[in-house]
Amino acid sequence: MNHPKALAEVPAVAPEAEVLSKALKQRGFRFVGPTIMYAFMQAVGMVDDHVTTCWKRAGR
Repeated sequence: MNHPKALAEVPAVAPEAEVLSKALKQRGFRFVGPTIMYAFMQAVGMVDDHVTTCWKRAGR
């Protein structure tokens, strides 16, 4: 779990997203680059990159 203090600290890609992207491309998926996969991981709750002051931050 990341703990960014500002939006500029939120990454656009993670190593896990790169691996997921590569695996999906090998299986014939298209438009699944690492940035898209990282956004997907955020959307489904695999990654919590809400800044520390955000009301949506886990545990609040």
